[in-house]
Amino acid sequence: MTPILSVDATRFDPDALRAAAAAVRRGGVIAYPTETVYGLGADPFDEAAVRRTFDLKGRGAEKALILLIRGEADLSHVATEVTETARRLMEAFWPGPLTLVLKASSGLPKALLGGGETVAVRVSSHPVARALVDLVGGPITSTSANPSGQPPARSAAEVAAVFGEGIDLIVDGEPSADDRPSTVVDVSGPLPILLREGKIGVTALEAVVGRVLQAQKRGSEIGGQGSGNP
Repeated sequence: MTPILSVDATRFDPDALRAAAAAVRRGGVIAYPTETVYGLGADPFDEAAVRRTFDLKGRGAEKALILLIRGEADLSHVATEVTETARRLMEAFWPGPLTLVLKASSGLPKALLGGGETVAVRVSSHPVARALVDLVGGPITSTSANPSGQPPARSAAEVAAVFGEGIDLIVDGEPSADDRPSTVVDVSGPLPILLREGKIGVTALEAVVGRVLQAQKRGSEIGGQGSGNP
């Protein structure tokens, strides 16, 4: 039976998450809460762990995975360039449900990038997710805890019901209050492109950076980023 680690998201000792962080570091796949829905976490630099995540979800190889990072300092490990537009959006919305697509570093597994040349990253505002990334000591994957095409899991019980013993550990941080995903913006080029509107609307984005282009259902074609990520 998959171990379930229960924590109080409003009042908890980060040390309680050490077992979850250790599972990620040794190549495992875990589930954990975010400010959107539950996500599947793995080491993005471990190609076997990334492929296992895809297999668990039945996810198409053309769709990339979002990464949770600790902050801007982690960007040097996963991205080659951070535009001024990206920095303005980070300052306005991080930590929070905004995913930014940047030019990817060459050291990342191709499977992680969905065959593209960009990487999607964000800093979570959920205390459990943030503490987990801190304990891992670097980025972890953040793809919604559900088989592709199915509704995302919003509780540890839903994760367990879907994946059974297929994952190594589940962090139970209470049910999520909102099933809207993060907003995804491609800032790898000269103009920001909205790939997915989630918890942050286009009006809020444009208040920070001016005009934002809309991909109009081309999310899977631009950097491999589409739905199915929290």
